Amino acid sequence: MRSLMSVLFLVIFCSVQMTSASEAANTPPECCVEFSNVKIPVKLVASYSWTNSNCPKRAIVLVTVPRDSTTQKQFCTDPKEKWVQRAINYLDKKPA
Repeated sequence: MRSLMSVLFLVIFCSVQMTSASEAANTPPECCVEFSNVKIPVKLVASYSWTNSNCPKRAIVLVTVPRDSTTQKQFCTDPKEKWVQRAINYLDKKPA
């Protein structure tokens, strides 16, 4: 009887672990809820990346150059905005 209870507990535990792992795998890593209103000067933008295609809003995440040993900041921006497109073009043409 004790062996049966141990096996049953193990099966339930494993099924819970597998369920939570599959939910985490289906979650997009980074999504933007809203766009930032801050217009970042192009020379302060260090890099950019697109949000995951599974996100409800498709956005470009602009990462700023660290200043005075502070951390970089990330801004969710609208890819349709002209200033965002200029920043992307600037970074794409910039030598590595």
